[in-house]
Amino acid sequence: MASLCLNSLPVPPSSHPRKLSETSLSSSLLLDNNNNHSTTSALKPIVVSGDPPTFVSAPGRRILAVGDLHGDLKQARSALEMAGVLSSDGQDLWTGGETVLIQVGDILDRGEDEIAILSLLRSLDKQAKAKGGAVFQVNGNHETMNVEGDFRYVDSGGFDECNDFLEYINGSEDDWEETFTGWVDVSERWKEDQAMSRSYWGPWNLVKRQKGVIARSILFRPGGPLACELARHAVVLKVNDWVFCHGGLLPHHVEYGIERMNKEVSEWMKGLGENDNTLQIPFIATRGYDSVVWNRLYSRDTPDLVDYQAKQVCSILEETLQAIGAKGMVVGHTPQTIGVNCKYNCSIWRVDVGMSSGVLNSQPEVLEIIDNKARVIKSKRDRRSELEAAAYT
Repeated sequence: MASLCLNSLPVPPSSHPRKLSETSLSSSLLLDNNNNHSTTSALKPIVVSGDPPTFVSAPGRRILAVGDLHGDLKQARSALEMAGVLSSDGQDLWTGGETVLIQVGDILDRGEDEIAILSLLRSLDKQAKAKGGAVFQVNGNHETMNVEGDFRYVDSGGFDECNDFLEYINGSEDDWEETFTGWVDVSERWKEDQAMSRSYWGPWNLVKRQKGVIARSILFRPGGPLACELARHAVVLKVNDWVFCHGGLLPHHVEYGIERMNKEVSEWMKGLGENDNTLQIPFIATRGYDSVVWNRLYSRDTPDLVDYQAKQVCSILEETLQAIGAKGMVVGHTPQTIGVNCKYNCSIWRVDVGMSSGVLNSQPEVLEIIDNKARVIKSKRDRRSELEAAAYT
């Protein structure tokens, strides 16, 4: 059986200088065994601080942000192919070179390929690091809900996938990483085989559903294998001059400490402290209308939002960005029927377009940031929208 969860190394206290770790050496100057210099790129290596990752220095990189995916593997692949980071030959190969990709949460619920998407992104991260790039995820409210055991929005196919995945990992003799990254391919083969024998279940669908609920509970409970996988990711991530989160960051979140929040959510997901009754749900990050994963302050455009209220929101956003030292924020969470867009002097970008078939089934769109200039990729890689563009200096 695959090893399911390894505790991460502790984050250095904030009162001490952070330890920085290079995620890739492929983009830096290397020496081979014959002391010959070989250069793959002039770009400096990506440097990450925090566990889970909280601050990322990615000099000169193209940055991509993808919104909520909600269990739709086909749409996820379409978005990544359109952005030029995933091969279109069905081999799931990283083609983004030194690009940094950030998915802003809500991979879970409303679709039947949730774990397959997590598997795909983990595989792409491994491939990207070998090329000098990286793939990051931030957890959204649907990730935290599932760790809490709230399965209200789980698709029936999502329960089936959990049942299959639990059987798969129990029968695997490989380590966790190899087992997990292999699931995206295995799941498709299993679904094809099951489609041919679907009539087998007939009147036993209720039994099948119960098995799926039990499997999901085992996988996502604090300390469970998929909860530990989610624990690898932050709820707030700062890459260069940009901050990425699911709902929205507020001044009191920054005052509380984003490394502290990330660490508390991660430890909760890993089930640390469960045996001594100290395990608590990190409220400021995961609960309440103004928590990081639930906040919609920057994403709602209500007709009755009067001018002074809009100015207040803009002021809160400016205060937050100044406190964290960022020029812009990227969020998901609230589907944008007009597509990826920006507001408040383009200091906030909203990238959830509801692309999943379980939401709006909209055409995928991706935000691209190069040299602090942001724009929307709407169709093919070479056809980007010029309607929403902003330069940050």
